[in-house]
Amino acid sequence: MTASSSSTASVLSLIADDMNDVDGVIARRLDSAVPLVGQVSRYIISAGGKRLRPALLLLVCGALGYTGPQRFNLAAVVEFIHTATLLHDDVVDESTLRRGRATANESFGNPASVLVGDFLYSRAFQMMLDAGQMRIMEILADATNVIAEGEVLQLMNMHDASLDEAAYLRVIRSKTAKLFEASARLGAVLAHASPEVEEACANYGQALGTAFQVIDDVLDYDGDAGEMGKNLGDDLREGKATLPLIAAMQRGTPEQRGLIRHAIETGGVAELDRIVAIVRETGALEVTREAAAAEARRAVAAAGQLPQNGYSQGLLQLAAQLLQRRN
Repeated sequence: MTASSSSTASVLSLIADDMNDVDGVIARRLDSAVPLVGQVSRYIISAGGKRLRPALLLLVCGALGYTGPQRFNLAAVVEFIHTATLLHDDVVDESTLRRGRATANESFGNPASVLVGDFLYSRAFQMMLDAGQMRIMEILADATNVIAEGEVLQLMNMHDASLDEAAYLRVIRSKTAKLFEASARLGAVLAHASPEVEEACANYGQALGTAFQVIDDVLDYDGDAGEMGKNLGDDLREGKATLPLIAAMQRGTPEQRGLIRHAIETGGVAELDRIVAIVRETGALEVTREAAAAEARRAVAAAGQLPQNGYSQGLLQLAAQLLQRRN
């Protein structure tokens, strides 16, 4: 276990009992008369991961003093929405590996993955009604719509080597950070926080989610494929111009730029070793880590506006440790 993962574990220990209750909700709400629905859902949900989105909601509730049962229901909702996006993502990306094991589409086929993803979305919307608050429905409906737009935007950007940092961040803020933002905002809404505190929570979630994804993109070129549970260079294979590649093209020689541009446009990985070397040689990883650091600092500033207690300290710690993340 790295120092970063150990630090994450210490933060998550604050809400360990709450997460057990969330797991109970997840198990009950995955119940379906169609066996394959539960089989596929449980397969991907049991794959592991830090469950950062529901954890974020629970930590914000803790920081703001909300202890009602709706926090368990809504934490399960955001996990269902996230799981549905993973199922659909892996089909679109033709991925075969996630968190060290075969993806659901590899194990059960594309049709089952897409349809079970649809089930999880619809079940999440059923569960939203339990909260009985139009504001909660509005936040989650908006988030789900923005995530879908982000997915389409990323599809449109595939194999586009002219993508710049602003366009890259737009995709991340829609596709990844929006559910982090919604999770944190929901905690504030449940706690009946002031508009200012609610906005601080939303800003924290967006910044944390952005930093998390930017670091993930660094690890595609700097991580160990075995530790990451994904194949090094997957993004390049899919024609995604992530920030390490964008920064490398900005800082590299014309020959280096041409090599990376060709790889993005064709999805070619024949020169992967050379491209990884260019990314490292040009300082692109340092540029990308600094972009993540800027987002992490924004998250820290937002968390500083919450009441000072163990939970808000955990939120600060989550943001700070992203800078040491290695897997």
